[in-house]
Amino acid sequence: MKTKILFVLLFAGLGCYAQNSTEEYFKLTRAGFTEKNAYETTAFVEKYFRVPGNTGFNASIHYVESILKKAGFVKQEQNEFEAPLTYRIEKRAMKNNTWEPVDANIDIVGESQPLISYKTNRNMIPINCGSTAAGGVTASVVYIANVLPAEIEKMDLKGKILFSENSPSRLLQIATKAGAIGVLGYSMPKYTLPEVHQTSIQFGSMKANSEVWTLLLSYAAKEKLKAVCSKGETKLKVNIQTKIYPSEELTIVANVRGSVNPNERFVFSAHVQEPGANDNASGVGTLAEMARLTAALYQAKKISPKRTLTFLWGDEIVSTRRYITEDTTRAKDIMWGMSLDMVGEDTKKTGGSFLIEKMPDPSAIWTRGTDKHTEWGAGDVTEKGLFPHYFNDFIFDICKAQGKFANWTVNYNPFEGGSDHTPFLQNKIPGLLMWHFTDVFYHTDNDRIDKVSPTEMKNVGISGLTAAYTLISADENTAIATVSQVKADALTRLKTEFELSKKAIAEGKEVTDEKHIVEVWCKWYVDALATIKEMPVKSETTRVGSAIKFATGEIEKQTKVYLAELK
Repeated sequence: MKTKILFVLLFAGLGCYAQNSTEEYFKLTRAGFTEKNAYETTAFVEKYFRVPGNTGFNASIHYVESILKKAGFVKQEQNEFEAPLTYRIEKRAMKNNTWEPVDANIDIVGESQPLISYKTNRNMIPINCGSTAAGGVTASVVYIANVLPAEIEKMDLKGKILFSENSPSRLLQIATKAGAIGVLGYSMPKYTLPEVHQTSIQFGSMKANSEVWTLLLSYAAKEKLKAVCSKGETKLKVNIQTKIYPSEELTIVANVRGSVNPNERFVFSAHVQEPGANDNASGVGTLAEMARLTAALYQAKKISPKRTLTFLWGDEIVSTRRYITEDTTRAKDIMWGMSLDMVGEDTKKTGGSFLIEKMPDPSAIWTRGTDKHTEWGAGDVTEKGLFPHYFNDFIFDICKAQGKFANWTVNYNPFEGGSDHTPFLQNKIPGLLMWHFTDVFYHTDNDRIDKVSPTEMKNVGISGLTAAYTLISADENTAIATVSQVKADALTRLKTEFELSKKAIAEGKEVTDEKHIVEVWCKWYVDALATIKEMPVKSETTRVGSAIKFATGEIEKQTKVYLAELK
């Protein structure tokens, strides 16, 4: 892929609005994005353990609403295009009760210091866990090293607490049958380095309305409890306070109306739920500042969107999928989607690198060379599931340009799934994920505001907005420049794949298999080039089609050369 982006002049300015190029959009976003604003929003949101419908989730939605109102967005529940800047809060009754933690403590009877406390480990209480009786309960704890359900069910655990180094949700049904009153569990993946970060607990959940409570332990807590249990009978006092109540689910949607094709749009989404600072208070804070800046630039007549720009905050995957599927007319005109998830990481503290998760391309099937999946794991992608589109290379090159400008490290990973980009792709809409991984504090209660970098959020916000501004007002010159960009990226990729296949054949791999990989990459890029025809807001000549045809010929010609050399 190229190391710098081609900047092109956009001639689509209307009336008194200034004409903008990608380079000018960069200048506007770099000067206007206030990282302090994004950080303050992140700090507000991360104070809460956020589950749809609970106090923290709703407070976060209304905090974003206050930012939108101050920026000039007007509340409009029915017609989102009633004014140039509008927002609405969608409210839906929840089928199940919401939940929120209040407090918890585990004390070893006879010791002065608690084994673990909610004040230091708010992830110790799984979602849906109920409360103990007022004042807590005291009971003997039974440590079981090897979980054999048939054996445990024979044990007399009536009135006791089951403790094992397994996920408590896995133990819940067994413990209930055995008469236990509660379960203590431990479940930390290796990449979180629990032996190093010994106080971390990843958040979890349990079956709602269970009579048996469950709690999660950190590495330090479970090692201490194991040591105490090895010395003889151990009693614990456990006190859990949670709230479970009916509520409604909130989603907030803001729009900056396009002046030419308002139904066509670029959609940003950031999920509110989950208890972390980076995951995903940083996405909420970054997107809120992106919306504020967009409104300011629009009102100052420094940008003139020709298509609509939409910002969405809600429940991960659920809200985005609903936004896409509830209105089929709207869905067919969504041209791009982008998820902001874990975008604020201080990489020196978390170890997570900034990544763009690509739409399914052949690297998701044949992951080799410098391509690699994260610890999240590969998605189930087949050749039929490939999604050729210019969006991959366009966004990566925008981010690389910002990376070069700001000395910001930018990487990518093959498609894996699991966040708000997935509903876009499932509905045949180009969708990408901006995120960081691998993060040693991922999903843990050590994912706090001190692990968030305002500068990282600014780089993400600048890149996302510059790309969106360029695409929603793209003209034929933008498209032609993108054709050149994608062609260059394609030729670079094909050369890489040719070299890898040549080496593989020398090591004994089948020639036909290696040729097939190169052929699939060629087809993917040829099909991706074809999608650029839809980029201009208005096509007035045949120049884009001609450019695509020429670039396609160059790629196919070079591919034939490579295939002939693979023997």
